[in-house]
Amino acid sequence: MKNYVIGLDYGTDSVRAVLVDTGSGEELATDTFYYPQWRDKKYCDAAINQFRQHPADHIEGLEKTIKGVLAKTNIDGSAVKGICIDTTGSSPIAVTKEGTPLAFEEGFKENPNVMMVLWKDHTAINEANEINELARTWGGEDFTKYEGGIYSSEWFWAKIAHVIREDEAVKNAVYSWMEHCDLMTFMLIENQDLASFKRSRCAAGHKAMWHESWGGLPPKDFLNQLDPYLGELRDRLYTETYTSDEVAGNLSAAWAEKLGLSTDCVIAVGTFDAHSGAVGAKIDKHTLVRVMGTSTCDIIVSEQENVGDKTVRGICGQVDGSVIPKMIGLEAGQSAFGDVLAWFKDVLNWPLENLVFNSTIISEEQKAKLRDEIDKDFIKKLSEAAEEIPLSESIPIALDWINGRRTPDANQELKSAITKLSLGSKAPHIFKALINAICFGSKQIVDRFEEEGVKINSVIGIGGVARKSPFIMQTLANVLNMPIKVASSDEAPALGAAVYAAVAAGLYPNVIEASKKLGSDFEAEYHPEPEALDTYASLMEEYKELGAFVENNINRKSTVNEL
Repeated sequence: MKNYVIGLDYGTDSVRAVLVDTGSGEELATDTFYYPQWRDKKYCDAAINQFRQHPADHIEGLEKTIKGVLAKTNIDGSAVKGICIDTTGSSPIAVTKEGTPLAFEEGFKENPNVMMVLWKDHTAINEANEINELARTWGGEDFTKYEGGIYSSEWFWAKIAHVIREDEAVKNAVYSWMEHCDLMTFMLIENQDLASFKRSRCAAGHKAMWHESWGGLPPKDFLNQLDPYLGELRDRLYTETYTSDEVAGNLSAAWAEKLGLSTDCVIAVGTFDAHSGAVGAKIDKHTLVRVMGTSTCDIIVSEQENVGDKTVRGICGQVDGSVIPKMIGLEAGQSAFGDVLAWFKDVLNWPLENLVFNSTIISEEQKAKLRDEIDKDFIKKLSEAAEEIPLSESIPIALDWINGRRTPDANQELKSAITKLSLGSKAPHIFKALINAICFGSKQIVDRFEEEGVKINSVIGIGGVARKSPFIMQTLANVLNMPIKVASSDEAPALGAAVYAAVAAGLYPNVIEASKKLGSDFEAEYHPEPEALDTYASLMEEYKELGAFVENNINRKSTVNEL
């Protein structure tokens, strides 16, 4: 009898399931569900960088996508031996003592503060600054040192501190908090004991300052200085964490009946999408895997003896086992990548939305058709026009900090900027400047790793941007001056989750062996163009100069305000 596993990948806009034959490694079926409340921008306020998601969207998506891949293949549900879930992060959510999202409780059902605080939510900048200041001055261990030495407003403790200070009712009602990947895993298993539940090593190590050397999470005397609530919360969280090749529990009877699966199906410990994507792309030593979507996450693995006690400055953490058990996983990334281009598209679309689509000049049917055409060709046409601009022609210089900077050296207060605009700067020129900016931001990350002694020999790109935009990938190869391979699977994170599920189910001895068999092949490779290298190196210096100017100006204003 054949065996199968399912990987579930929760992205920013949708959840995707992939059903994999563990013998052949074939992806038999995929299914996607777009979050309806997120699509309607409920609980979000982009003006204050508030981005929240209702857990009901994620639960509905779990059921529909798993049923979807089973329906497409007609396999016997009892042959599905394992499931693993990866999600964005840090995306914490308030829960009751039973582990139920507070968003389902009376009195809180429409409260944004009990929704999942999505990774891109930057409302906790002040709280992150407090954590960083305390970590540097309190006189004890620096609990941020394994997270690059800078704690981000995108992460666990800062977000919780912000919510409970803003909303007394939530503070009084919530029992504990769970990362998205932990919540979805917990909901599926039979044993509904929150205290003994196996939390994700990946989530805890990269986002919650968890480390074995100081006994898990930061101690209460440190957390109490931030807010007494955080010290109390620590007792209701966890001490141990687990890698995703381990079993969190068996599928519950209720979910087995609902999904058409068996209670013999194991549920692996949850993880984050970028780390799972690296496994799905067959990550190896000295290889940088770039998960390229709305933002980017950059993942490297290294042997423990190579890293030792050395900490890499300004990244998003180095965690034992966060990617491959018994290896150190190192994470970096950009707060906006595809989002930079999406922003520009929205800017250019404004006249259409307000002058055409709101008018009665054309029918609703014509409007729908026009929208489809725009969505299909917008980036493609701009890319073609930008690619035709000669390297010798002057183009603007832009920064990619449209949603702050994740790495190197997290600073979510930073803003984007564009310089060298002229009357000759048309939409393709600005678009090319933005493409350059996201690639220059990538170069800054690679340079930081190499400055810190982390060797990079090759780059793998995964995700929608990597597969759909040869122009971006060629520009990136030129800027990095490195060859870049592109994974052929559209679902590398879900595929990586399936790898973890296969190991947890006992179908493979370890993650490396499973990844070799089940991981994605590669469909393209981009090589640096020698004739373009000097031009991009020169533009990179201008990018650095603009970045230094903007950052110094923001720092100067902050100092004046403090005085």
